[in-house]
Amino acid sequence: MAQPSSTILHIAGEQILPGENRVLSLPLPRLYDRTEMAMPVHVFRGRRRGPVLFVSAAIHGDEINGVEIVRRLINLKLLKSLRGTLIAIPLVNVYGFLNRSRYLPDRRDLNRSFPGSEYGSLASRVAHRFLEQIASQCTHGIDLHSASNHRKNLPQIRCEWHDEEGLALARAFGAPLIIHSRLRDNSLRQAVHEMGIPILVYEAGEALRFDEPSIRFGVRGIVSVMRHIGMLPPRPAPTMAESLISRRTFWVRSPISGLLRRTTELGDLVAAGDTMGYIENPLNNKRTAVIANHRGAVMGIQNLPLVYQGDALFHVAAPDGDEDQVIDSMEAFQSLVEDYF
Repeated sequence: MAQPSSTILHIAGEQILPGENRVLSLPLPRLYDRTEMAMPVHVFRGRRRGPVLFVSAAIHGDEINGVEIVRRLINLKLLKSLRGTLIAIPLVNVYGFLNRSRYLPDRRDLNRSFPGSEYGSLASRVAHRFLEQIASQCTHGIDLHSASNHRKNLPQIRCEWHDEEGLALARAFGAPLIIHSRLRDNSLRQAVHEMGIPILVYEAGEALRFDEPSIRFGVRGIVSVMRHIGMLPPRPAPTMAESLISRRTFWVRSPISGLLRRTTELGDLVAAGDTMGYIENPLNNKRTAVIANHRGAVMGIQNLPLVYQGDALFHVAAPDGDEDQVIDSMEAFQSLVEDYF
């Protein structure tokens, strides 16, 4: 693990001293028309030593909620009280962001290209540069994501249950859900974990759409983590239900092809046998119920009404804890969402 806030930080060939705030451009391979490309990097260094946290967004270029979370984060006045260093990267996959695409121009998934190589594919080179220039100098990380196209996720933190420090950070973040998620091969999370750096993945909202509750949960959660690790002055947390913890999740799939009409939304609680919606035949009045196969909280939904048999329609988290705790957590989430509008 990197040492907390060394005297001089080196990124993109530049030196950043304690007490300095800088906006850097980390060079990337040019476009084929020779247009220069760079990854924007915001660096905030407190005068006092402390942890070095990176917050990354848009590893998938169409997941723009994280871009807005970073924009709001770097404009917070409380960063004047910063201890240690915050490195905020609003656009990791600049290429995908410009093309409104999850992927890089070579159709590779950047989040399956780590640790990368200086001499590999475009995706491999971007991944390598991120680890070498940014992650290797950090003590903690938060990676911001949204659901893939035509899906929407309840604000949730994904982490490894066996990582005690990561789980403590997840609880400090305070998202409605904490999901046990194994490390995925060649993901940023796996690469950073193998470097000995605790990292959280925040999933919320949907691709190519801003979702205000997801954005506000994200900003608040990052600030809470920064307070937890001593980067910002401590402050009593607001009274609210604890995050709902789940070690298992399940997909409810479409029984037939047709048009989906949901009767269940994000954050709803379902029991096995409940009707979650209907698949309707576009040519007549026939419909088929979509039935929950497990008890749990709805953590992900399909937004596109056009579905094929077998499509994943609802993602359900099987919660730990008793019924009252589950209800309290989800009611607290719904109350916060209502307060945001």
